[in-house]
Amino acid sequence: MSNIKLSGLKGQALVIENKDIPSLKEFQDVIPNHYLNCDTISSLRYLLQSTLIQLLVVAIGLSIPLTPRMIPIWIVYSLLSGTTAMGFWVIAHECGHGAFSKNKTLETIIGYSLHSFLLVPYFSWQRSHAIHHRFTNNVTNGETHVPLVIKGNGVTEKGGGEKEINFLNSIGKKNYGILQLLLHLIFGWPAYLLTGSTGGVKYGTSNHFWPIKPFSRSLWPSIWTKKVWISDIGVALMILAISLFVFKYGLFPVIAIYFGPLLVVNGWLVVYTWLHHTDSDVPHLSNTEFSFMRGAFLSIDRPYGKILNFLHHNIGSSHVVHHVCPTIPHYHAKKATLLIKRAFKKVYLFNPDPIPKALWNIACNCVAVKSDNEGEIYVWQSSYNKKD
Repeated sequence: MSNIKLSGLKGQALVIENKDIPSLKEFQDVIPNHYLNCDTISSLRYLLQSTLIQLLVVAIGLSIPLTPRMIPIWIVYSLLSGTTAMGFWVIAHECGHGAFSKNKTLETIIGYSLHSFLLVPYFSWQRSHAIHHRFTNNVTNGETHVPLVIKGNGVTEKGGGEKEINFLNSIGKKNYGILQLLLHLIFGWPAYLLTGSTGGVKYGTSNHFWPIKPFSRSLWPSIWTKKVWISDIGVALMILAISLFVFKYGLFPVIAIYFGPLLVVNGWLVVYTWLHHTDSDVPHLSNTEFSFMRGAFLSIDRPYGKILNFLHHNIGSSHVVHHVCPTIPHYHAKKATLLIKRAFKKVYLFNPDPIPKALWNIACNCVAVKSDNEGEIYVWQSSYNKKD
């Protein structure tokens, strides 16, 4: 394992064993019962907070002249508006987990509406995301950010790790890192929705809009096929509304006000999910080594700072708690994180590296994983010995 590039975690995750992982009951005993419950009024207040912030930002955007000379300003606007709009994504995500309200009709309407506004199929993603939670960092059954495997068998593992490392060697680590950042941040989210990119081999080439052939049906059993079609209705209505705006006002205003910020929202989503579950010294697990609690405790909290935590409802700095118990609303997850950090110091993962440094590390060094001699723990490699 000499090729491992240690991050700010300093190898902490590599020495954790199953006996170190708390049980779900031990976790719940640390968390006050009221933290586990959502409150509709509190959730609506945070939705109102994101809405008012976004309305203010859009009002600023509407005051910017739509001229070619102002394109640099519109780029800055997209960065600002997309960053604030990410708050809607987080709230919709909580709706999908049942963490927004005990009124499930209200919760579904809000989550469906917010995700449709962002061109996300609500129920489709709710299903694939639930699989991701169930099998976090499982190298064979995981879903999203599942790594390529060096000498993987290509059936239950994603083989092709050697080829990827050879590609890195051919273009150089710096160029490889730049390419990975571009591919992930710009194309990663739509590629996942349309083809299941970075998904698990078990689920095949999936499509979150089309749950039947020629795409794999593995993610959409039973009633979920129907729910995918229902999700498509919301996205289709949003596309229709966008088309009407283009017809009335032209393409440039719609790109400036909507599509530019949407690209930034998608980029933020990839930043969070990538950094939640990838680090150069955080392993993936075989089925024999995996458990739900161990996978959840391989999630990584990071320092996003007060402004981003405020705008994005602390999604990046309290994700370990969320993975153990996804029905904890974000306004309790922050406090619950402090409790589990003290109670489970050995297994709680917090990487203090600044976010840009962390992104560069995983883009360059998280290329493919290789198993230990027992074939149970898979660790990241950026090079390999062909004789192994």
